[in-house]
Amino acid sequence: MSDPNIYKDLTLLGGETNLPNNPDEAILESVPNPQKDVNYCVRFTAPEFTSLCPLTGQPDFAHLVIDYVPKDWLVESKSLKLYLGAFRNHGAFHEDCTISIARKITDLLEPEWLRIGGYWFPRGGIPIDIFYQTGNGPKGVWIPDQNVPTYRGRG
Repeated sequence: MSDPNIYKDLTLLGGETNLPNNPDEAILESVPNPQKDVNYCVRFTAPEFTSLCPLTGQPDFAHLVIDYVPKDWLVESKSLKLYLGAFRNHGAFHEDCTISIARKITDLLEPEWLRIGGYWFPRGGIPIDIFYQTGNGPKGVWIPDQNVPTYRGRG
């Protein structure tokens, strides 16, 4: 069982919090990995991610899948939810949003490995999918496929 003291420095979990105005103001928190002697994959799925087009201000929608193999640190999930939510009123292209998220998590955690798939819904009739990973997945770790189908419209 985890030592409850590893959570003592968290500032967002367990209380009311407001959505940050933008990703730069968002606080992404980490906690020590209590199972750091084992390699395993963590997956976060955000099927309702939103941001804004930086030119038109129109909303953009994506299904994000973030996989990582932790070392010493885990991302605290409420802080991740608030960080991702901070993009709601943030203007940036799909590529910038997706890669910025990957870099922020990688800088915070220094994981063994990280992969993000940004499956964006069509803008102007063209869906844009963005993929990034830090390298090859570690041997001996089960890393499932993301299994997000490409956009097919109604059919």
